[in-house]
Amino acid sequence: MDLNLLRVLDALLQENSVTRAAEHLGTSPAAVSRTLARLRRAVGDPLLVRAGQGMVPTPRALELREEVSALLRDCDNVLRPGAGFDPAHLRRTFTVQTSDLLLAGLTGTLTERIHAEAPHVDVVFLSEALEGGPGLRQGSVDVELGVLGHLDPEIRTRHLARMPLVGIARSGHPLFEGRIDARRFAAAGHIGISRLGKRLGPIDSALAELGLRRRVAVVVPSHTGAMVLARDTDLVSLTLADWLPGTVAALGLRTFPIPLDLEPLDLGMAWHPRNAADPGHRWFREHLAASVLDPSSGPGSDGP
Repeated sequence: MDLNLLRVLDALLQENSVTRAAEHLGTSPAAVSRTLARLRRAVGDPLLVRAGQGMVPTPRALELREEVSALLRDCDNVLRPGAGFDPAHLRRTFTVQTSDLLLAGLTGTLTERIHAEAPHVDVVFLSEALEGGPGLRQGSVDVELGVLGHLDPEIRTRHLARMPLVGIARSGHPLFEGRIDARRFAAAGHIGISRLGKRLGPIDSALAELGLRRRVAVVVPSHTGAMVLARDTDLVSLTLADWLPGTVAALGLRTFPIPLDLEPLDLGMAWHPRNAADPGHRWFREHLAASVLDPSSGPGSDGP
């Protein structure tokens, strides 16, 4: 049935008057009368009958009154963006693709935040091995989080933060015995971090401009693996400034400013436009962004 017929029927059953129903709907009494005739044929009941100067509903009309109103409310909730959304009733799994370093710093906060509002929501994290692939377009990834690049042209993005890189080494490392300048930094043995085994990057370009080179003694595929290796050796690595301070201290590590002119990392998140207006997806993106911007806000977060 035409949804407009239901709206006219609802107005008639609420007003018990063709004239008042027309005023309610912003149309003419003649148009409402024609629609009432169609409704009578469709339902097989007169619905409203004359009683003196007014009209009264038939028993069938009284049966339909609340049912029609409830049906229209449900339709409005479906068609109105975000209307009626309640995370407490959301049963859904969201998939996030990100680095192990971001994962380690935000998972506790994110879990606390979403489960406080939506106890039935689960999160699956994927490694960056699929970065630049069709995961967002195909729907296997809900949100990509990190340094964004090689995205399909239709992908939506949101910038979250600029985070400087810092050096990290065990707290008893000889580097901390004096001022850490570019020459001393380059002379230390380094841990490279690359999923593809790359040994050179922006650090090496910046050192080359100063006529310096470093030795990348070991390349590992993850930031957390590099932190553990730095704890057990005299090799130095890289991490994000002010990220995982509790873990850094617990591992007996210290961070230090890199004595080079390096651009901070631009962190953002990306998602496919088909999810842009989805209230559940939008709700999850907001909590994910908040967990990146304030990872210390959750009860289970990595505190100082």
